[in-house]
Amino acid sequence: QVRLVESGGGWVQAGGSLRLSCGASGTLFSSSTMGWYRQAPGKERELVAQISIGGVTTYLGSVKGRFTISRDNAKNTVSLQMSSLKPEDTAVYYCNRPPPSFPWGQGTQVTVSS
Repeated sequence: QVRLVESGGGWVQAGGSLRLSCGASGTLFSSSTMGWYRQAPGKERELVAQISIGGVTTYLGSVKGRFTISRDNAKNTVSLQMSSLKPEDTAVYYCNRPPPSFPWGQGTQVTVSS
């Protein structure tokens, strides 16, 4: 059973940067495409970025050019570098497979003030 633990969120002013990290237990991580999701208050959870086993990345249009997803299979981690943050990026961020099939972690809150 894979356990996901997200960290790195916080409060930042618009234009700032944050780096999120997701650690995964279990052996399935290194053989899985992984993604970062976010859920803003009153909205559905959405896939923000994903990275394949080989490192191919795709992004939600609204974050393209501002967010960078990366992974370290040796450490079972996937990261999300977020720059030029906007208030509309405020959400709880989660990692999981796309489509999600692992139990959800607790997420990490990102708050961007204007």
